[in-house]
Amino acid sequence: MFSRDNWRNFDFWMFGTVIILSIFGIAMIRSAIAGNTELATYVNRQIVFISLGLVIIFITAIIDYHYWAQIARVMYIATFVLLMVVFLIGQASFGAARWISAGIVNIQPSEIGKVVLILVLSDYFARTRDVKKGTRWIAASFLITVGLVIWILLQPNLSTSIVMFVIWFSLIWLSGLPPKYIIFFIIGGFLLAVAAFPFLEPYQQQRIMTFIFPEQDARYGNSYNIQQALISIGSGGLLGQGYGHGTQVQLRFLKVRHTDFIFSAMAEEFGFVGTMIVIALLIFVITRCIRAGNRAADPFGALIAYSFGILMFFQTAVNIAVNLNLMPVTGLTLPFVSYGGSSLLSMVLGVGLVESVLLRQKNTE
Repeated sequence: MFSRDNWRNFDFWMFGTVIILSIFGIAMIRSAIAGNTELATYVNRQIVFISLGLVIIFITAIIDYHYWAQIARVMYIATFVLLMVVFLIGQASFGAARWISAGIVNIQPSEIGKVVLILVLSDYFARTRDVKKGTRWIAASFLITVGLVIWILLQPNLSTSIVMFVIWFSLIWLSGLPPKYIIFFIIGGFLLAVAAFPFLEPYQQQRIMTFIFPEQDARYGNSYNIQQALISIGSGGLLGQGYGHGTQVQLRFLKVRHTDFIFSAMAEEFGFVGTMIVIALLIFVITRCIRAGNRAADPFGALIAYSFGILMFFQTAVNIAVNLNLMPVTGLTLPFVSYGGSSLLSMVLGVGLVESVLLRQKNTE
């Protein structure tokens, strides 16, 4: 039963940290798009997104997370249909059709798909926790994942597809994957990556080749923004050039600086110290998710909390790695900081679900 007393379990520290990160994100977006009239409305939009997001956190927290297990199949089918619609009529941007226009905003169903996959797989692994962990158990969860991923790949959206597979592998590992299968996953993953390369879109292949051979198009090609990102990070030094005073950002040498490369913009204006503070705040939210998993009343709640923590960690790590040129450009945003309504929606839904798990945690007294 849920009562007023349950609110003492609400993680106000995590909630407050999310607010701090979101407000800082608004400030960085404002600095990143300063003087760009085409993007002038983005700051107000992000404020609206965040305001709605905070409400969504409380609403999702109030709803018993077990309710989502009861409608998991319906949610899965609805997401499947939405992704199929995006493939057929979605709006294209940067060579991929990923959005459905809904008036003043564009909806990206693949972001919602992350949360739906977490719920469906968490329910599956919770229900099958006592069955034999063999190939049939693995195959069934794999097919559930592929059912959504296939439409995301066709958009094409390779980065989100990888995120979905990371969610799947993390949950299957947490649910007791026998160690003997690990070597097969490693070999299979490597062979699949090699075999899939010829079937990738040209721009996806180019991103990978640019990462391996950056000197091929260093001035105006695909490596241009990576170089500008590194210059931005390096010019920030220890304490940064100051808010609104980053030359790479304000003179617009750094592209997509309000989304994929907001970390570089942040590093130029606030330096090493500023970026480390933001990273520390993100890590704090991740650890609170793990803490929630440890306190969950059942395996279903624990898997929800753990998987969202893993999702947030993976997106954070990949976004920073891309900015530091440690891996090819992916398009994954920095949680709560980068501009984007759909990506923020997936994050706040995750926080709300984790809070719901905490409100109904097991009695530790």
